[in-house]
Amino acid sequence: MEADEDNKKPACKKSQPDTEFMKDEQSEGLIDEIKRENMQLNEEIKKLEAELQADIRDFQIKENVPETKMKFISVEYPEDDSQFLNISCSFQVSSQIPYELQKGQALITFEKEEVAQNVIMMEKHNVQLEDVIVELTAKPVPLDSGVRFQVHVEISKMKINVSGIPDELPEEQMRDKLELSFCKSRNGGGEVESVDYDKPSGSAIITFVEAGVADKILKKKDYPLYINQKCYRVVVSPYIKRHLQKYQMFSGVSRRTVLLTGMEDIQIDEEIVEDFVNIHFQRKKNGGGEVDVVKCSLDQPYVAYFEEAI
Repeated sequence: MEADEDNKKPACKKSQPDTEFMKDEQSEGLIDEIKRENMQLNEEIKKLEAELQADIRDFQIKENVPETKMKFISVEYPEDDSQFLNISCSFQVSSQIPYELQKGQALITFEKEEVAQNVIMMEKHNVQLEDVIVELTAKPVPLDSGVRFQVHVEISKMKINVSGIPDELPEEQMRDKLELSFCKSRNGGGEVESVDYDKPSGSAIITFVEAGVADKILKKKDYPLYINQKCYRVVVSPYIKRHLQKYQMFSGVSRRTVLLTGMEDIQIDEEIVEDFVNIHFQRKKNGGGEVDVVKCSLDQPYVAYFEEAI
């Protein structure tokens, strides 16, 4: 019997490392699975961020809006309150037209159109640049076509966009869940008129019965949505309608700017050349007049941008 017991002991000791090895393998497998899930989640986050940036880029207008004086002229009384349900605005947008100024060329812009046209009509101009007289040729600036259009934006005071809705319920149930959730006054909600839910995109448009509810919710940026005793934070944003009108192409013709050529061999600093050109064309006896700006290209090409005069 004692011999049998001695024979069993090594077998028990041998099985213990095997059990520990299996546990290590299971732990490594769980770690690998967690890593894979993290990688997938990171990929999804990057994808969502890229889609968000794409949506932002789809409607971006970069423009310096100048200040202007406003004058109060009249008061209008609307027939009903529907006028106050939305905020509307419109913008006139005109494209800038690029022109590549080549080496040995200059652009000169005059204050008056007739001066520029007179300089072009004279064509040849002998301009003194320090101790050298250079014959410059005045030409119209050959511009490409441009576009102009109106952007109309309407921001609803009764609707909001909801995004980031989890795919946890069938479509009809999720629509009901959204309506019940956004009805809760303790979360800033109010009576819901309709829910337009789009399951594939995980988004919805919520329309409220009373004005002011949408504003209160939008101050929070996100909103609690409880599904199966779990709280999700969905993103809320203004409901904005955008559309373009009066899209037109126009012929880019500069009436006040003249192209000057003939300075390919000039070995003088650009600023000095610009000063001499400015002085020459300021004088009425040379067919000129008041000059706004002169830009020379002696060392490298430049890109000048023209915009529609409004």
